[in-house]
Amino acid sequence: MYDYLIVGAGLFGAVFAHEAHRRQKTCLVVEKRSHIAGNIYCKNVEGIHVHQYGAHIFHTSDKIIWDYINQFAEFNNYINSPIAVYKDELYNLPFNMNTFSKMWGIRTPSEAREKIAEQIASLNITNPSNLEEQALSLVGTDVYEKLIKGYTEKQWGRPCKDLPSFIIKRLPLRFTYDNNYFNARYQGIPIGGYTPIVEKMLSHADVRLNTDYFAHRAELSSLAHKTIFTGMLDEYFDFCYGALQYRTVRFEEELLECDNYQGNAVVNYTDIEVPYTRIIEHKHFEFGTQPVTVISREYSSEWQPGIEPYYPINDQRNSSLFAKYQELSKREENVIFGGRLGNYRYYDMDQVIAAALETAETEFH
Repeated sequence: MYDYLIVGAGLFGAVFAHEAHRRQKTCLVVEKRSHIAGNIYCKNVEGIHVHQYGAHIFHTSDKIIWDYINQFAEFNNYINSPIAVYKDELYNLPFNMNTFSKMWGIRTPSEAREKIAEQIASLNITNPSNLEEQALSLVGTDVYEKLIKGYTEKQWGRPCKDLPSFIIKRLPLRFTYDNNYFNARYQGIPIGGYTPIVEKMLSHADVRLNTDYFAHRAELSSLAHKTIFTGMLDEYFDFCYGALQYRTVRFEEELLECDNYQGNAVVNYTDIEVPYTRIIEHKHFEFGTQPVTVISREYSSEWQPGIEPYYPINDQRNSSLFAKYQELSKREENVIFGGRLGNYRYYDMDQVIAAALETAETEFH
């Protein structure tokens, strides 16, 4: 008998397995994919560590989490500074003085503030009833039309007028010439990619890949005293209340015979006419000098069964559905639900680690 059956070899499951081993507990990890590390899995293509399930840039302001992850890898000093392309125009992200200077030919923070305030005032939006009105009331017309509208509609697959206003609570405007996307104190990319981190975390657990928990549920559950479940919460309960909704991402990967395709790791395409949301050039995450390069175009779409769910759609319908499943989960003896899918919420990597450590702390106190 194992102490724990961990369903899913992603970051949450791996952190829990590591913490369990530290307390002399035994774990069996089952993973339906052919590899560990979940969505942070990196594969090696011509010496380039390709983020197979989308760009993962580690960032946190929590020194405890930063020190924790640094036990398993050395991080480089990569700073996320995306570029946005709108038609034939190119802008820096996040919205900062470089963005405003390019957009309006201005130079000072006071000019930028004035321009934005002028646009907001002319719209007379007092009580935003949808995402479009919310965004316009925060940043004005130009920034919204060029850098938010098309990108958001591609991401969510519906017009901004049909999206709830709460999706955008705030849109940070920075009145400095600083292209650092994250405000986090610590950020970077692990040298060698993320997969070795998870390998180290799981080094003392038994791991079975290509193993579908639901196909062998009774047998697997009988092998351990407790289960840590990081899969889809609604699937665990056989979708008895109906399916929770997600957005998903399709990746179109290409190996190119050139050493530098776009000059930046992340380039967003904010024009609705361009079908993909962004292009990732993976080598720039680790300042690669390989003679070739790998790019991934990202296409956002509705989730269907059989494909990987990415982003929970936290609207009113799904939130109330999730609450019903959460009630069921509380009644499950000897099962702990965790991670992005188990908790039906979007997590950054540092939040996943914090949640897994908290779960372990509660379990082993």
